[in-house]
Amino acid sequence: MGQRTSVLPEGRPVRMGLIGLGSMGRHHARVIREVEGMELVAVADPHGDKHGVAKDLEVLADVEALIGAGIDAAMVAVPTYLHEEVALALAAAGVHTMVEKPIAATAESGQRVAEAFEAAGLVGAVGYVERCNPALLEMRRRIEAGELGEVYQITTSRQGPFPGRIADVGVVKDLATHDIDLTAWIAQSPYEQVAGQVTHRSGREHEDMVVATGRLANGVIVSHTVNWLSPMKVRQTVATGEKGAFVANTLTGDLTFVANGDVRSEWDRASHFRGVSEGDSTRYALSRREPLRVEQESFRDALWGRPSQIVSMAEGVHTLQVVEAVLESAATGTTITL
Repeated sequence: MGQRTSVLPEGRPVRMGLIGLGSMGRHHARVIREVEGMELVAVADPHGDKHGVAKDLEVLADVEALIGAGIDAAMVAVPTYLHEEVALALAAAGVHTMVEKPIAATAESGQRVAEAFEAAGLVGAVGYVERCNPALLEMRRRIEAGELGEVYQITTSRQGPFPGRIADVGVVKDLATHDIDLTAWIAQSPYEQVAGQVTHRSGREHEDMVVATGRLANGVIVSHTVNWLSPMKVRQTVATGEKGAFVANTLTGDLTFVANGDVRSEWDRASHFRGVSEGDSTRYALSRREPLRVEQESFRDALWGRPSQIVSMAEGVHTLQVVEAVLESAATGTTITL
């Protein structure tokens, strides 16, 4: 994250700028206005403000005008292909920044962004809001506390109808990027190897379905099923380990633990492991706070120099490297080692 040489005085309201007033930007505007310790003082979008986000603020034309408004930090919610250009301008101006996922259009581009914020000693973050989902936060906490024992496998399913808002990327960079990020985060290990298969069923330039499998550096095996072509909306992450399985439904924010049954009698009769049976199922009662609000509070805490759960730009680059490896694998029919 760099030296953070210029974090802001703790408790002083953060003067926030927002660039990009589209489908994600409008939600960021609302949340920034709600978060204690943040003030939305400037907004920008060259295409105007179709959602009425600005309210009493002038809609500025570009990132230079946003910087000129005297902001401390910025939220970047422009289309992916503009992330590098906008983020580099903010870094050059000394503005702390969170960029909506993915960090940039390519890993190479993302690396330039990450290096610019590192060199400037600025707080740079990537907006992977799924990490702030209550079910995933609780899953990671419980795995870290040893409640699953050794983790064997993490699988994700992210499926649903096509979203009209996406124009510039396929399903891998738009959706699978979430699963790749959250899997490495839950397991606390980077990816080591990945293989992917994609299809183009909707007549668009970019892929609309992907199945990816892989292995993390710590030996956990993973799989991701992601598409825009399912009539059923599914958002599920399952972590399986030596004591059972955690099942997170990130649509509802529910977390369930299914324990391995008592199979000691089987073990007593056999000298080797024969498997497990289904044991008790526990659904945890969780506090359900809006993930986007949790994300902005984490960014604010990082700006104040407090302990924070922001996604670093280096993590954002790794996720893009994995995303590109999935697409390379699908194009070449080979397994890619990172």
